[in-house]
Amino acid sequence: MRALFAGRGEITLIVLVTGILYAIAWPTLQLTHQVPAPLQPLIAGLAAFPFVLVRANPVLGWSISIAAAIVIPVAFNAAPGAPGGPPWQVVHILVLLALYIAVCLTEVRAQVAAVWVGTTIVFALFAPGSDWFGWVVGLTAILVFTVLLRRLWLSRRQLERQEQLSRTERSRRAVLEERARIARDLHDVVAHHMSLVVVQAQTAQYRIGGLGPETTAEFDSIAGTAREALDEVRAMLGVLRSDEHTAERAPQPGVDRIGELIEGSRRAGIDARYEATGDASRIRTAAGVVLYRIVQESLSNATRHAPGARVQVSLCASEQEVTVRIANGPPSGASGGGLPGRSVVDGDGDDGTGGNGIGGNGIRGMRERAAAVGGTLTAEAGSDGGFVVRAVLPVAEPAHQGG
Repeated sequence: MRALFAGRGEITLIVLVTGILYAIAWPTLQLTHQVPAPLQPLIAGLAAFPFVLVRANPVLGWSISIAAAIVIPVAFNAAPGAPGGPPWQVVHILVLLALYIAVCLTEVRAQVAAVWVGTTIVFALFAPGSDWFGWVVGLTAILVFTVLLRRLWLSRRQLERQEQLSRTERSRRAVLEERARIARDLHDVVAHHMSLVVVQAQTAQYRIGGLGPETTAEFDSIAGTAREALDEVRAMLGVLRSDEHTAERAPQPGVDRIGELIEGSRRAGIDARYEATGDASRIRTAAGVVLYRIVQESLSNATRHAPGARVQVSLCASEQEVTVRIANGPPSGASGGGLPGRSVVDGDGDDGTGGNGIGGNGIRGMRERAAAVGGTLTAEAGSDGGFVVRAVLPVAEPAHQGG
C-alpha cells in the first residue's frame, strides 16, 4: 500500500509541505500557547516536522506527533484569548491527522488499531467539553473510510495482476497451440512419406522384374525398418493429430526390445553384435527407454558415419546400476565418407550436436537423456580409430536432493 504514495518528486513535495507548515507554526505558536521565545522554534518543529515521515515511516511520525500533543498542553499554558477548541495549533492537528490517515492506509491491522485507540484517547482527554465525542466519531469515520479505500485499491491491484496473468496465459496457450499444429503437420508429412516408403519397398518385387532373393530380402528389410519408424512417430505424435485424443498410444520401447533393434540393424546391413549379462528385468521403465534410445542413436550415427564398421553393443545389469557400451570400429574403406579416428556416433561433428538420429541430438542429446534418469554418459575415440559410447544408469529411482 505504500506504493499509493509513490510518485515522481514526492520526496521534494513532502519536504516542501513540511517547510510551509513549519513556517506557519512558528509565527502563530504564541497565539495558542505561552512558550518562551527560545523554545518556540523547537515546539513549532514538534508540531510540523513529523510530517516529513508521512511516507517513510508514518508510525514513527505519528508517535512523535501524538507525544508532542500530550506534552505541549501539559507543559505550556494556553495563551490568553486563545480561541476555544483543542489545545493545539491547527498545523499540529493537520499533521497528526495526516499521519493517522497514512498509518490507516499503509500499515497492518494491529498497528492501525493501536493508532486509532491512541488518537481517540488523546482527543477525548484534551478536547474541551463535549467536543471529544465528535472527534472520536470523526476519527472512527476516517478509519472506516480509509480501510474501504485500501480494500478498493488492493482489489484493483489484484484485478490488474489477474489480467496480466491472463494475458501471459493466453500468450503461452497460443505458443502451445502453434507447437501442437506444427507437431500435427509433422506427423502428417512424416507418416505420408514413410507410408510411401513401406508400400514401394513391399511392392518392388512385383513392379520390378528379375529381382533376386537377396534384393527382395533387402527391400523387405527396408520396409520393416520404415514401418518401425512409422510406428514410433505415430506413438509420439499421433495423439496430436486427433482433436478428440483418440490416437493409439503404444508403449515406449525398453531394454527388452534392444535385441530387436540389433536384429533390424543386421537386416539393414550393419555388422552389429549384442551381448547382455545380468538380470535386466529389474530395470525401471524410464531407464529402459533411455537405454534403448542411446543404442538406437549410436547405431544410427554409426551407420551414417562409419559404414561397414563393426558395432559391438554390450549391456551389463547389476543390482545397483546398468551399463551399456556401444563401440564401433573405423569405417571400412574410404567410400563411406567416414574418417579413421573421427567421432562416428556423435552426429555430424565432434561437438556431438549435429546428430540426426531418432534418439536425440548426438552426444549432447544422449547425455541429456542419461542425466534425466540420474545417470551419466561418456563418449570418446577408441584406440582402433573408432568410437565408444558408455552410459551408466541407476536401476532404481534416484533420490532427489534439494527439491
